[in-house]
Order: sequence, then C-alpha cells, then structure tokens
Amino acid sequence: MQESLKRKSIRRVVTGHDAQGLSVLVRDGASPFVLAPNGEHGPVVTDLWKSFGAPADNSGSAEPCANVTLAPPARGSVLRTVQFPPDGCYMNGWDEHAAFAAMGHDLSGMDTRKGATVGMHRTRSLDYAIVLSGEIWAVMDQGETLLRAGDVLVQRGTNHGWSNRSAEPALVAFVLIDAQPLAATA
Repeated sequence: MQESLKRKSIRRVVTGHDAQGLSVLVRDGASPFVLAPNGEHGPVVTDLWKSFGAPADNSGSAEPCANVTLAPPARGSVLRTVQFPPDGCYMNGWDEHAAFAAMGHDLSGMDTRKGATVGMHRTRSLDYAIVLSGEIWAVMDQGETLLRAGDVLVQRGTNHGWSNRSAEPALVAFVLIDAQPLAATA
C-alpha cells in the first residue's frame, strides 16, 4: 500500500483537573477507539470524545469512548475523525451494510447506490464536518458538492454519502450532536 494511503493515527489530548482544582493534561496519545471494518481498505473511524447530555458534564475522569457508534448518544455528542481512502481503493469490494452494522447502524431498506456512492445514510443528529486534509464529495439524494481542506459542511439530519474521487486520502473531523427526529418529506 502506498505510504500516503496508510491509516493516520489521531493524537488525542484531553484536559482535566487535579485534586487542587488546577488544570492538567490527563491524556495524550493516539486515540485507541478506532474502527476499520475493512482494515486498510475502507474508511477508518476514530472516536475522540463523547458527551452524554447537554450541558456536558466536565467532572470526573471516566473514559467516554468505550465503543464506536455512528450516532451520538441520546442528548449527547461525539467528536470523531474519518479517514476516507480514494474510492478506487475500496468501493468495489466494500460491504457498506457490514461496515455500518459494526457502528450499530442498520442500512436495510436504504438505497446505497452501489457502484456510485455507497453508504448513503441518515442519522438523527446535527453534524459539523470539517475537512482537515484532502478533498471529498458530499453527496445528497439530489446534488453534490466538492469540499476541500478548510471547508465545513453543516449536515442537518439529511440522507448523505461521501465520495473521495481523488488519489489521496481525505481526513474529515465530525462533531455529531443528537437532534430531534426529522420526518423525511416526499
């Protein structure tokens, strides 16, 4: 595999407080919460932090990222990165149903557009997608747009997919915030 296509480890630095209430660094290292259902041949999801309510509870030191799930916790949020390899490296052999099932999300009944953009999905969340490096297409049921490093997409509970039509990986940071269910209109 080309060096530029290898999985990128994501460093996670977390702050907290010591017994005297002074700010300290409590974690610093690669996030161990990585899901790569297709190994090096598909998207790599790295969870960095989760909250379980709003407002968020910043007390305690428990690790909130026990497992990688697609949607944020009820009334909570998740911060993650996804490394999308070029479509040509994985799309033909990717089982999007198994990949999403590994994150607790069922794609049954979804039109996944196999061969064009796999993995069309919808979550009950407000998502902020920030392209950190590379470029990626945000694909909607109708329409698509190219996002490059520095661009931000605000995803409002819509059905969507991602397509990396370049020769290099795209690294995208996501903040998913639980939202009210949105009824799809005809």
